[in-house]
Amino acid sequence: MLKVAVCVSGGGTNLQAILDRVEDGTITNTEISLVISNKPGAYALERAANKEIPSQVLVPKEFDSREAFGEELIRVLDEAEIDLVVLAGYLVILPENFVKAYEGRIINIHPSLIPSHCGPGYYGLRVHESVLARGNKVTGATVHFVDEGTDSGPIIVQKAVNVEQDDTPEILQKRVMEQAEWKILPQAIDWIANDKLEIVDGIVKMK
Repeated sequence: MLKVAVCVSGGGTNLQAILDRVEDGTITNTEISLVISNKPGAYALERAANKEIPSQVLVPKEFDSREAFGEELIRVLDEAEIDLVVLAGYLVILPENFVKAYEGRIINIHPSLIPSHCGPGYYGLRVHESVLARGNKVTGATVHFVDEGTDSGPIIVQKAVNVEQDDTPEILQKRVMEQAEWKILPQAIDWIANDKLEIVDGIVKMK
């Protein structure tokens, strides 16, 4: 059984998609064991409480250093015996010591087709604003393993979504969530839970 921690910053729509897919059997061999937020008022914490999932609030600025924050993250995750960390709209730059400690065990969902519209400063609505500003006809979402860069780790799965002529960033964000994010993030978790992936020379391959 894969023990998963989901890290969130806001409403937790991706968290809800994961919970729903565990419940309906789309994600197998998986238990959501912990939810971590960097914001005390995040609605995602209520979603966790509704399912009686333990949660923790760890606010980076309350620690003396990024390293100290990383150490506490590691302690909390180790204590819960977490196998996989899922970043689901977690707007925190991860401390290096945490990334190293959980190397190969952290995945992230990004709301574009990496390598487009990604890297420092590309998050939330900013991604969709950038897509529309460039006149892209297609966008999408990407699930990838996390390394020490920003949105630079090995790609697990991507799904394309059409950009419509009258899209606003908000409308496009909703479509990308519904048509891509909420589908491929559960898919990636299920693959990992059932040992279907391996990283070969920095590329994710199906076993």
